[in-house]
Amino acid sequence: MGIRAVVWDVDDTLFDYTSADREGLRAHLLAEGVLGRYATVEEALVRWREITDAQWARFASGEVDFETQRRDRTRVFLGRDLTDDEADDWFRRYLVHYEAAWSLFPDVLPVLDALAATHRHAVLSNSSLPVQDRKLRVLGVHDRFEAILCAAELGVSKPDPGAFLAACEALSLPPHQVAYVGDHPEIDGRGAAEAGLLSVWIDRGGAYAAVDPPEGPRRIASLAELPSILGSDTRFGAPSTFR
Repeated sequence: MGIRAVVWDVDDTLFDYTSADREGLRAHLLAEGVLGRYATVEEALVRWREITDAQWARFASGEVDFETQRRDRTRVFLGRDLTDDEADDWFRRYLVHYEAAWSLFPDVLPVLDALAATHRHAVLSNSSLPVQDRKLRVLGVHDRFEAILCAAELGVSKPDPGAFLAACEALSLPPHQVAYVGDHPEIDGRGAAEAGLLSVWIDRGGAYAAVDPPEGPRRIASLAELPSILGSDTRFGAPSTFR
């Protein structure tokens, strides 16, 4: 039997997180009227993304909880010792601008529509359930997914096979009947493949053009390519025409 369900990453797969984060921080810094120790907005944006990646890795490894990684992002970015309340207040003000910039990628609704009658759908994210549940509701796609699983509640993060297998269990399907679509070549692409799912890595705009693709995942540039891949899954013998 072929692929019966698709499990989706959220940020930078369905939801344009990178653009929203950049525009939200830009608006937040302008509204605050200060750049702190950063000479320009662009310098601040680059540093914010570096700090976000580093603190998110601490959360994904279980070193800190979700709220702590947010507070530490703020502390490191501002270069100041802040109380939890002070860090929370700064981050909440940022979230107002960040959420104002939320949007789906333009290829998301067409592919969800195309697959609605043929495949079941779920979400697996390395975030927290309250964050992603609300995000999917605001973006108008929450009802497209029969299960939403997040690392903060699961206690295990991608690329650990346990995270992907938990999604399969939620769907009551074996891994070889489930596809996973995500934007990160290792966390999503290799992780899903090693867990036994059909792994589809979306590399929008060639963001990882200089990266050697990991073994296992199919690499696509647009979700418009996904229905063809799901309709001709050839992992079990026949050669694939996809690269």
